[in-house]
Amino acid sequence: MGRACTALSLCPKKSFCYITSGFIRSSRGHRHQKQSSARHNKFVILGDLLMKKSLLALVALSAFAGAAHAQSSVTLYGIIDEGFNINTNAGGKHLYNLSSGVMQGSRWGLRGTEDLGGGLKALFVLENGFDVNSGKLNQGGLEFGRQAYVGLSSGFGTVTLGRQYDSVVDFVGPLEAGDQWGGYIAAHPGDLDNFNNAYRVNNAVKFTSANYGGFTFGGLYSFGGVAGDFSRNQTWSLGAGYTNGPLVLGVGYLNARTPSTAGGLFGNNTTSSTPAAVTTPVYAGYASAHTYQVIGAGGAYSFGAATVGITYSNIKFMNFASTVFPNQTATFNNAEINFKYQLTPTLLAGAAYDYTQGSKIAGSSAAKYHQGSVGVDYFLSKRTDVYAIGVYQHASGNVIEADGNTVGPATAAINGLTPSSNRNQFAARVGIRHKF
Repeated sequence: MGRACTALSLCPKKSFCYITSGFIRSSRGHRHQKQSSARHNKFVILGDLLMKKSLLALVALSAFAGAAHAQSSVTLYGIIDEGFNINTNAGGKHLYNLSSGVMQGSRWGLRGTEDLGGGLKALFVLENGFDVNSGKLNQGGLEFGRQAYVGLSSGFGTVTLGRQYDSVVDFVGPLEAGDQWGGYIAAHPGDLDNFNNAYRVNNAVKFTSANYGGFTFGGLYSFGGVAGDFSRNQTWSLGAGYTNGPLVLGVGYLNARTPSTAGGLFGNNTTSSTPAAVTTPVYAGYASAHTYQVIGAGGAYSFGAATVGITYSNIKFMNFASTVFPNQTATFNNAEINFKYQLTPTLLAGAAYDYTQGSKIAGSSAAKYHQGSVGVDYFLSKRTDVYAIGVYQHASGNVIEADGNTVGPATAAINGLTPSSNRNQFAARVGIRHKF
């Protein structure tokens, strides 16, 4: 039996050869004289060397590619949320419609990281919001209206720059029923405390600490970007959170100057150079305030499959630019208690009640809002669920109307929906959500 020739690519006949008695025989049937074996052996040795070098090069390239893959990554992700809404009083009429992004805003995004060595990483997020029914962009038509930022992270924390959420949203918002199982219709009236992230912050520098034994903290500062007026349109916030087993706590503070002017907090969800109008009647009449301030706190505790949570917020609209109520301040206080129960591994039920009270205006009674919410959420898989939500709201007292100068009766205004024409409103939602 002959031995195999390893000079596969260098054999004169370019075939797999065997050395037999008197001849070098190939797998293709040709024969070489044995006197050519010396020459053939040179090919064998040279072939061995080249093959070893090629293998080493392939191993090196594979290792390099693996290392590059481990050092950086980009992930495409998203949520599609769609369903059917009922609004019993949309400006005095019943409204039945399909609506996108109630439980969670429909979105797609890219997030990426790169390992820079020494525990330092670069990161970015670009997140687009869209309407499933029309295909149009949300957040006023912004390409990446939900979030858009880049930054660095280390063992101490993360610094990011761009369009981002404030500390109230980060640390207190997750404790609200609307953020857990009720969607934006279960948020506080008009989302006047921004717990449900009605507003994002542009031009922001943000720090989020690492986790120190369950304790985290963070802060954000947004440059107003107005030449000659450093404080105009500026926004800043601070917050902290603590988690220890079944206990979760969060506090947050938000302060926004001239929020209704072009470039201010209330106008950040638009591509226009003019400010966007605040449409909710809960605080449209106070939006001319020089300063918008929110102090929020919340906590939750889990007992096996059950979780009980509370939130509180104090909201101030300070120094109105009103001809009738100049330089006045309106204060709202909101308190919520919420409950959720994991009935089975795939079925969640929740309920919440929140109460909001405003300030007295020119001797008239203060606005008050009572709201109750219920919801069930059934998971078909880890990524797909179907859900149902019901919300009822009753308003009383008086508010300053949208013109900023007239006092009128408070009307029910479930967040994100067309407001009621009177003091009562009920809304229901049945939807499906898919995450990818």
